[in-house]
Amino acid sequence: MRYVRFLMQNNDPELGIQVHQNAILPLAKADASLPSHDLLELIDALNGNLPKFTQKDRAHLLAPIAHPRHDILCLGVNYASHLVETEQSSMGSNGLSENGAAVYFSKRAIRILGPNEHIKARFDVDPNVDYEVELAVIIGQGGRNISVGDAENHIFGYSVFNDISSRGVQKAHGQWFLGKSLDTYAAMGPAVVTADELRFPLKLSIRSLVNDQERQHSNTGNLIHSVARIIAELSSLITLEAGDIIATGTPAGVGMGFQPTRYLKKGDSITCEIEGIGSLTNII
Repeated sequence: MRYVRFLMQNNDPELGIQVHQNAILPLAKADASLPSHDLLELIDALNGNLPKFTQKDRAHLLAPIAHPRHDILCLGVNYASHLVETEQSSMGSNGLSENGAAVYFSKRAIRILGPNEHIKARFDVDPNVDYEVELAVIIGQGGRNISVGDAENHIFGYSVFNDISSRGVQKAHGQWFLGKSLDTYAAMGPAVVTADELRFPLKLSIRSLVNDQERQHSNTGNLIHSVARIIAELSSLITLEAGDIIATGTPAGVGMGFQPTRYLKKGDSITCEIEGIGSLTNII
């Protein structure tokens, strides 16, 4: 099932089930007893139940979750190919290795952008604006000390995430939080596909394109630290809650990885795609 937030003309944003492309079943029409405006409230209300619907309506898609419950939990250098290009870039790997511990950091997002929304790049602060296509995991049932074997049962669903980054700010501060947390520097969509729709562990094609030219192309099966391991490790130290978003890392091909670098410019179109989930496009 593909949950979306959408906007009909002259109405407020609401939740729906995406049947295909822009064909949407408004949740309020399907089941008036369910929360119909906030995906986080819906995750709480469903508690593992996944209703089936068939009606169609046309709509404009928004970010599935506009205002996350907490900061987004992120994985750094979680593809071997990205680790190599990071080592060779001006950022440097800071001693990270494929056999080392997972690198976690948080990303502030006052509001997450949806499909076709404009990223307001802060070129006045830093001209080195970069893109990162990532698999987003949305927690459905929280908990502590979740085992690797039980991790799938705690996943509500998956989405496409663009972890936009200001590389100059990131390098200047010696850590990643501030350079990745500028306003509008997070985008997600076009839908949240529930965990029952995709075979676990995930082996999905993942790629990004800038102005229709492919930049990144890999497979989520190439994650150094798997989704199950990430959930288990995080929950061994902190309590995960329903609605938490985990961005699992990006493969090689980001702008800083090219020689010379290929950072984003005003007017650029960035498309992030993951097999079985969909395509997310945003404009600088």
